[in-house]
Amino acid sequence: RFQIQRGKTDPTSYKSLGDCFRTIFQREGLLGFYKGILPPVLAETPKRAVKFFTFEQYKKLLGYASLPPGLAFAVAGLGSGLTEAVVVNPFEVVKVTLQTNQNAFTEQPSSFVQAQQIIKTGGLGFQGLNKGLTATLGRHGVFNMVYFGFYFNVKNILPVNKDPNLEFLRKFGIGLVSGTIASIINIPFDVAKSRIQGPQPVPGEIKYRTCFKTMATVYKEEGFLALYKGLLPKIMRLGPG
Repeated sequence: RFQIQRGKTDPTSYKSLGDCFRTIFQREGLLGFYKGILPPVLAETPKRAVKFFTFEQYKKLLGYASLPPGLAFAVAGLGSGLTEAVVVNPFEVVKVTLQTNQNAFTEQPSSFVQAQQIIKTGGLGFQGLNKGLTATLGRHGVFNMVYFGFYFNVKNILPVNKDPNLEFLRKFGIGLVSGTIASIINIPFDVAKSRIQGPQPVPGEIKYRTCFKTMATVYKEEGFLALYKGLLPKIMRLGPG
């Protein structure tokens, strides 16, 4: 919701995270917080499988290239993120479409009906179910590159603790920092993805088309910080995750 706002004059603008929660609850009810939950639930298992399986495969391939371990982890992460994005993107298109709809939860189409509508109007290509693919590639590629590169390098530097509780905290802390840093670095791609996949400012006209052009438009019209909209809820979700 934050990422599709186009400034304070936007009628959908929220003053803060708390204001966003209050407004959604008042206008859309408790179920409004769960809009678009089915697509990520359906995507989670294949997404994680692809993410970690391809990371290991890319890591093995890079072993033949004699790269430094730190660089190999980052490049393998980049490859896994790009592969993961191809699997995830159609689910993201449906999810964003449902979440940006401000009607009550009961007035919305189901995830499957929404997917059918997207395919009917835009097809399976870059105007339909794979809209915003380049931005999704950037979002997942950059996130996994930073996450895996940072996590495995730092984990190998910090000594293993014999106390299982402290060892859990060590790994959790490294993962938390890795996810937070990766979220801060990749969020401009996330904003671009939300603008491309979400509702356009003028119905019937496509303003946000490609990843980098969308970033440039947001920067030009709304300033540098607009590329970091929604950073707090993103960190709250992906850092602990």
